[in-house]
Amino acid sequence: MDPKPPFPPFTAETARQKVRMAEDAWNSRDPDRVVQVYTDDTSWRNRSEFPVGRDEVHAFLTRKWASELDYRLIKELWAFTGDRIAVRFAYEWHDTSGDWFRSYGNENWQFTATGHMQRRFASINDLPISSDERLFHWPLGRRPDEHPSLSELGL
Repeated sequence: MDPKPPFPPFTAETARQKVRMAEDAWNSRDPDRVVQVYTDDTSWRNRSEFPVGRDEVHAFLTRKWASELDYRLIKELWAFTGDRIAVRFAYEWHDTSGDWFRSYGNENWQFTATGHMQRRFASINDLPISSDERLFHWPLGRRPDEHPSLSELGL
C-alpha cells in the first residue's frame, strides 16, 4: 500500500488537510478511489453496518451512492490528537423518489503510521428537507474552495 500523507502525529494543519482530502474523495463518489486510503483490514461502524476490510467497504460505498443520489458532502475538523481525528459533517442527497435529505453526523478516525485509516466510527442522522432548503449547490464533485463551510452555513 502506498503511503497516504499527511501522517500522524497530526498538527492542526495536517489534520485539516486529511479532513479535506477525505471530503474530496467522498465527493468523487468513486469507491475505487475512496478505499485506497483505508487499511486492508479497516474496521467501520456506519449507522447499523459494520464493514471490515476494503472489499466490504467498497461494496458498502457502491450501495450507498446507488441510493444516495446527487450526493454533496462537507466535512469539518472537530478535534485531533496523535493518530486520531474527530470530524463533523453534513451531506445532501435525494432518493430515487426525488425526496431530499440532509444527513448530519460525526466520525472518529484512527490512522496507521503510513497515513491509512484503520478505524472509522460514524454516527449519522437524516433530516428530510425540501429542494428549496438545500444549501449545497456546487456541481457534482469537489466542493469549491470558496463554498461556505459548515460553520459558515450555521450547520
